[in-house]
Amino acid sequence: MNVQLLHAVRRFAESNADEDGIARAPIPGLSVVRATRPSGLDYAISRPLVCLLLQGSKRVTTGSSALAFNAGDSLLITADVPTISQITHANVSAPYLSLILDVDVRLTTDLAMSMKAAPPASGAHVRIERTDEELAGAALRLMRLIERPGALPILKTQLLREMHYWLLAGRHGPAMRKLGLPGGHLQRVARAVAVLRAEYTSPLPVERLAAAADMSPSSFYQHFREVTSLSPLQFQKQLRLIEARRLMMTDGISARSAAFAVGYESVPQFTREYHRKFGRPPVQDVSNLKRAADAAAGAGT
Repeated sequence: MNVQLLHAVRRFAESNADEDGIARAPIPGLSVVRATRPSGLDYAISRPLVCLLLQGSKRVTTGSSALAFNAGDSLLITADVPTISQITHANVSAPYLSLILDVDVRLTTDLAMSMKAAPPASGAHVRIERTDEELAGAALRLMRLIERPGALPILKTQLLREMHYWLLAGRHGPAMRKLGLPGGHLQRVARAVAVLRAEYTSPLPVERLAAAADMSPSSFYQHFREVTSLSPLQFQKQLRLIEARRLMMTDGISARSAAFAVGYESVPQFTREYHRKFGRPPVQDVSNLKRAADAAAGAGT
């Protein structure tokens, strides 16, 4: 465990975290998460990222795999995959603290080719390893750079490149090399995922998504499922449901309005699929989430 990195992240989080415990750094793709108590279940379709856990613990589930994520570990996600996460250990004196960096696929490809790295490995797109000292050291220098705004625009690119280098050179290297494989299935499917994320409220024929990935429809469907664990239609539904839940929770809109806002034409269909995804009908689920949030806020005062 890099104690200096822990202190730097805690300092930044305490000064900059919003009401959700997220502190966004003045570097695109870099953020810090702070929580003073265990959380509920968080549903997401994650982008490629690395998360360094510095204090506390979390459980991350993808598909049928549940992973324990503890202080001193780093989590790497190399594809747009559905995850369910939950902070399992945090308190006021020792809050959950993590540093998250979106993985730059182009930079990863460039570095992998320059390094003439070994062939990429197969395996899961979500994995946890002990954090390499070199990676933690680069993260510490990046956090310290944030405190030097005059130097930030000059040096941030170099330090981001260094972090990606140590990801490729360290324990996460085999998985990173797969992500950085030019023209590989991960990168081609990612192009279709970008279309889905941008236009998830609209009908999207598989032929259009396949064209974005430069694959035949049958090949695209197969590789999309292999990468994301979902069909394109299931992926789109999850994007819609997760966004609808956010709209009801944060913007206070009704289930009916949320359904139409994310592209559903039938409220009963939305309600059925929401219940199947989150375990409760929309109104009951959001009511429970708000009660839990209010109770947590009351406990913290």
